[in-house]
Amino acid sequence: MNYLAHIYLSGENDLVTIGNFIADGIKGSKYKKYPKNIQIGVLLHRYIDTYTDAHKTVRLSTKRLHKKYGHYSGIIVDILYDHFLAKNWDRYSDVPLGEYVETFYDSLEEHYEILPLRIQKMMPYLLADNWLLSYASIDGISRVLDGMNRRTKNRSSMNEAVVELEEFYTEFENEFSNFFDELIQFSKLKLEELDQTI
Repeated sequence: MNYLAHIYLSGENDLVTIGNFIADGIKGSKYKKYPKNIQIGVLLHRYIDTYTDAHKTVRLSTKRLHKKYGHYSGIIVDILYDHFLAKNWDRYSDVPLGEYVETFYDSLEEHYEILPLRIQKMMPYLLADNWLLSYASIDGISRVLDGMNRRTKNRSSMNEAVVELEEFYTEFENEFSNFFDELIQFSKLKLEELDQTI
């Protein structure tokens, strides 16, 4: 899953949410140097990624893209799924998406000192372009995919995946909806488990 989903699946605790958000920048056992709730967030992120990558519904989505985008298909699906989460946000939260995102940005700034350098460097772009809110529109997703393609030095062609998003919009949306309900339950159980074992 991509940023918005990871944040949402973290529950109500700010530090768990921060840990989940920064997890890709924390390798191996380095998470152990952080406070307990950050550790929970990092480990939750890893569990979510493992569960997502192995899920048969997600594999339907990635298979649709694999011939053209190869191993970048999973990254693209993560981004497309964030689009459907943002678009259908009212189904998952009573807090409007704009308000939810602003609260998260405030939390990032409040905990700036504990963020990995990579996240600190990314933050100005995240805030200036309001990435998380932009996921709700196809234009926003197009900008994200453009940025991802540039990071691969234009090797991935991810910027072109909006074509498949529009062509198979209903299929992707149905797959997301079916999968995400299961992922929510999985994440709640893992959060409880991690809280008791760390």
